Amino acid sequence: MPHATNPVVFDTRVVTGAGGGPEKTILNSPRFLEPLGYRMVCGYLHPPGDPGYEVIRTKAEQARAPLVSIPDRGFWDWRVVRELLRACREHKVTIWHGHDYKTNALGLLLTRFHQMRLVTTAHGWVQQTSRTPLYYRIDRWCLPRYERVVCVSTDLYDACAAAGVPESRLVLLDNGIDAAEYTRRRTVAEAKAALGVPPESQLIGAVGRLSGEKAFDVLIRSVHALVKSGRDVRLVIVGEGAERAALERQIVDLDLGDRVTLAGWQADVCGYFEAMDVFALSSLREGLPNVLLEAMALEVPVVATHVNGVPRLVQDDENGLLVDAGDPAPLAAALDRILCDAALQARFRAAGRETVEGRFSFAERIRKLAAVYGELLGRSPRLSATVACDPVATGVSSV
Repeated sequence: MPHATNPVVFDTRVVTGAGGGPEKTILNSPRFLEPLGYRMVCGYLHPPGDPGYEVIRTKAEQARAPLVSIPDRGFWDWRVVRELLRACREHKVTIWHGHDYKTNALGLLLTRFHQMRLVTTAHGWVQQTSRTPLYYRIDRWCLPRYERVVCVSTDLYDACAAAGVPESRLVLLDNGIDAAEYTRRRTVAEAKAALGVPPESQLIGAVGRLSGEKAFDVLIRSVHALVKSGRDVRLVIVGEGAERAALERQIVDLDLGDRVTLAGWQADVCGYFEAMDVFALSSLREGLPNVLLEAMALEVPVVATHVNGVPRLVQDDENGLLVDAGDPAPLAAALDRILCDAALQARFRAAGRETVEGRFSFAERIRKLAAVYGELLGRSPRLSATVACDPVATGVSSV
């Protein structure tokens, strides 16, 4: 058990609903950081009364993650500042770790009243809204003022450098997952039976927020093409979001009501992964998505779009297939290729699991993150900026 005087890391993030991929990393980090001599507290700014926050609270309890709830009524709610300052003083925070434009700005403000070191993780602006340009401008101002900026993909590393962050402050650190947590326990047939999927049907799966950048409409059109060609395929999309109504209309318009299921948010995502014959990532923008790591760890063959950080994880025709984003035709062709080739499925299942175990271990990621903290506090030598992998060029996206 670390001594009570060990440094305290305060990870802060704005969230609506049940959150997304970053929550899996944030909420799992405290139990991995503790043996390395750091206490971590997770602070979430969320709309008051948001039922989705109860999901985060439950996940935090399951992960044994200390959680601080900060009701956030919007951009001008200055009560947030008071509550965060109280939390910093109460927990004797040593390192502030922001995860978005607002917590980055708040960290800069609060360090005037409570001395702490400043770290942030750049996850990327994957969800584009009318306010995204404003948020981007705020982040462009904040990021160069942070002592360390952790980037989860090379495109974000390049974008942060272009925003004025000195290279000496940039750290490239891929996402990772606990492979022991994502270990297959059922065969595909057993998992299909549990979900009521006909055994003769091949199941294509996707997991993610129902929002425009995930391009689930493109995936649905791809499945429509496969059905029209005579393939007995079904699609399940696990997740919730603002695009549900539009996707439901599309399913009706394409007469896919008996073929496509929008499963909503699910507590047991592993059960869905295990039932999939192939996992499809159709996104237009991504960092390095946790859902791909989870699918590969659970030995599901993957097809993914060639965007941003994805090629760091999926090497075309080695551990999965890559296709251009936004076009249903190549996505349908790649899905069909895997579904028609049992040997290819077996090769991708084994290679995917091997990739996650060898290069994307959560424990190793946290060890490297602890080294970033330690270097700031004079506890360890400087960590190489390209700590995670070789620098693979993957295009450019905004921070």
